[in-house]
Amino acid sequence: MKNWGLVFGAMGVAIPWLVLRASGYHGDPISTAALSGMAILGAAFLLAWAAEVAQLDVSQALALALLSLIAILPEYSVDMYFAWKAAQDPSYGSFAIANMTGANRLLIGVGWSLIVILHWWRRRARSLELDRSHIIELSVLAVATIYAFLVALKGTLSVIDTGFLVGLFVVYIIVVSRLPNDEPELMGPALSIAALPKLRRRIVTFALFAFAGIAIFLSAEPFSEGLIETGQILGVEEFLLVQWLAPLASEAPEFVIAALFALRGHPGMALRAMIASKVNQWTLLVGMLPLVYGIGMGQPSPLALDDRQTQEIVLTAAQSVFAVIILGHFRMTVRDAVVLLTLFALQLVFPSSAGRYAFAAGYIALALWLTIGDTERRNVILRAPIRLAKALGQRPLE
Repeated sequence: MKNWGLVFGAMGVAIPWLVLRASGYHGDPISTAALSGMAILGAAFLLAWAAEVAQLDVSQALALALLSLIAILPEYSVDMYFAWKAAQDPSYGSFAIANMTGANRLLIGVGWSLIVILHWWRRRARSLELDRSHIIELSVLAVATIYAFLVALKGTLSVIDTGFLVGLFVVYIIVVSRLPNDEPELMGPALSIAALPKLRRRIVTFALFAFAGIAIFLSAEPFSEGLIETGQILGVEEFLLVQWLAPLASEAPEFVIAALFALRGHPGMALRAMIASKVNQWTLLVGMLPLVYGIGMGQPSPLALDDRQTQEIVLTAAQSVFAVIILGHFRMTVRDAVVLLTLFALQLVFPSSAGRYAFAAGYIALALWLTIGDTERRNVILRAPIRLAKALGQRPLE
C-alpha cells in the first residue's frame, strides 16, 4: 500500500493547481510558479514510474532511452513554451536557451556525479564500471557535441539543425532498440504497477500518462511565466531562474529514480539512464527549439543567438566533451565525479561572460590532457560518426 500511497501522493501534489486552473485562478506570480511547479513535479514522478514499466516489453537499453525521454517531458514542455513565445517576443528566445543549457549541464554536473558518489558511499567503490554497449550513447553525445560547437559558431538554430539533431536521435533509438532484452529491476510504485494483471496494468499506466500529460499541459505556461515574473519581483535575474530552477523541478524525479537504482546495487543502470537523458536533451530537445519557433512564426525561421546564448552553448558543449572523454575507458571514478560536480558548482559562483569562457576553456583543456597518448579516449570522439553508421547498418538482433 505504501507504493500506491506514493502514486496518490504525487497526484495529490498536482491536483490543487489543476483545481485552481479550472476555476480561473489568477494569483500572484510567486504562488502561481510554486503551485504549477508542484504540479509539474508530481506529474514528472507519475511519468517516470509509468515509463519504468515499459522495461517489461522492450530491451533495457531502449526502455531506459524511452524512460529518460518521458521523464523529461516536463522539461520539454517548458522549453517548447519559451520557443513558441519567442516568435512573438524575442526575449523569450534567451529563456529557451537558458532552460536547455541549464538542464544539460545539470544532468552531467549533478546527475552523473551523484550516481558515482552514491556508489562509492554505498559500496566504497572508487570507480563505476560501465558496459561497453554504452559506446552507442557516447557516440551520439560526441556527434551532437561537435555539432553544438558549429551551432554556436554560426549563431543560429534553424530547421537544418532540427533535421540533423532529430535525425541523430532517431538513429540512437533505432540502434538501441536492437540490443538484447534484459530482465528489468523495478522498484517502488513501478513494481506495484507491474504486478497488476496485464490489462489492468496497461489501463493504470495509460491513466497515469494521461493525468500527468494534462497536468503538464495546464502547468507549463503559468510555471514559465510565473518564474519570469518572480525574478522581476525579487530582483533575481530571470535568465538564471529559468536556467536552474525550472530544470531542477522537472528533473528531480529522474534524479531520485536514478539515485534509488544506485543505492539498490544497480549503479550501471542508474548512470545509463542519466546518460540517456543527456542524449535526449542534447539532440531532440535542442533540435525541437527551432522547429517550434518556426511554427510560432508561421514559417521556417532561424532562432538567432545573442552573445550570452552563444556562450552558454559553448560552455555546455565543452562540459559534454570533457564528460564523454572521461567515459572513454567505460568507467567514472570518484575523482572524476568530484571534478565534474566542483566545476559545475563554481559556474554558479562566477556567472560572468569571462567566467563562462574560462570554464569552457578549462573543460577543453582537461579533455585534451586526458587524451594525450590515449587512443581509446580520442577515438570515442573521432570515430563516433563511423561507429554510429556501422551500428545503424547492422541487422537487428533476433
